Amino acid sequence: MTIQILESAKRDLVNGFYFYEKQKEGLGNYFLDSLYSDIDSLLIYSGMHPVRFDEYYCMLSKRFPFAIYYYVKEETVYVDAILDCRQNPERIEKRLGRK
Repeated sequence: MTIQILESAKRDLVNGFYFYEKQKEGLGNYFLDSLYSDIDSLLIYSGMHPVRFDEYYCMLSKRFPFAIYYYVKEETVYVDAILDCRQNPERIEKRLGRK
């Protein structure tokens, strides 16, 4: 099993980094470390999370209010989006291409 973080998810990580870094210096790095740790856990737990929007598994981050949206194809986990859970669910749905 391998994990591939798609460009869209990489942009989400960068945006999250800058948001938290503005809050407090060093918090952006902690955010990235935490989210990468959550993503790494998909090597063991992929496919065990609830399905959202018909095709994406949704894993909640352990330390930040973010959800990791991914899908599994053959032996690869594709991380497509890493989104703040505090936004309007319709905006999340639109971002994932469902509306």
